[in-house]
Amino acid sequence: QVQVVESGGGLVQPGGSLELSCKVSGSAVSVSSARWYRQAPGDQREWVTTIVPSGTTAYTDSVKARFTISRDNAKNTVYLHMNRLKPEDTAVYYCNIEQFGRGYWGQGTQVTVSS
Repeated sequence: QVQVVESGGGLVQPGGSLELSCKVSGSAVSVSSARWYRQAPGDQREWVTTIVPSGTTAYTDSVKARFTISRDNAKNTVYLHMNRLKPEDTAVYYCNIEQFGRGYWGQGTQVTVSS
């Protein structure tokens, strides 16, 4: 059974940085596609970034050059490094792991960008 647990959210000032973690069990991140999504209050969940088994990454335009997705195969963990954070980045961030065509979600972690 695949389990996904996000952590690392919190309150940060505009321009600050934060690193989110997505710890996975039951599936190897090295052979899985991993994605981060976010959902702001009143909005639909939106895709943020993807990393595929080959290591290729993709980002939504609003976070390009500010966010970086990475993974540590030994720790079976996916990370989201967020720099130059803006108030509009405030949302619950969710990790999604794909295994055999099925996606597994974590419970989410809250990121609040505010002075």
